Amino acid sequence: QVQLVESGGGSVQAGGSLRLSCVASGNIFTINGMGWYRQAPGKQRELVARITRGGSTNYADSVKGRFTVSRDNAKNTVYLQMNSLKPEDTAAYLCNADITTTSDYITVNYWGKGTLVTVSS
Repeated sequence: QVQLVESGGGSVQAGGSLRLSCVASGNIFTINGMGWYRQAPGKQRELVARITRGGSTNYADSVKGRFTVSRDNAKNTVYLQMNSLKPEDTAAYLCNADITTTSDYITVNYWGKGTLVTVSS
């Protein structure tokens, strides 16, 4: 059984910063790509940022220069540093990871339950 648990969400004023964390646990053999998506009320889920096991990253255009994704492979953790937050960044932020488990050595895509970020103007 694999779980992704996010933390670090909250309420902040525009221009502020937050740091999200997501820890993967369970019968993990290896974790490949990890990343963050977000979903605002009434909108589709969208990619925020992803990072490969080797550290290559890609970002949504709307967050480039403001958000930074990073990971600690030893801790099975991915982070999202969010700076210069805007009201339009308000959303539930969900962690996502491609994980190979020790039970069957098959890679499956997993989702966390999300952490809420609210940015007020």
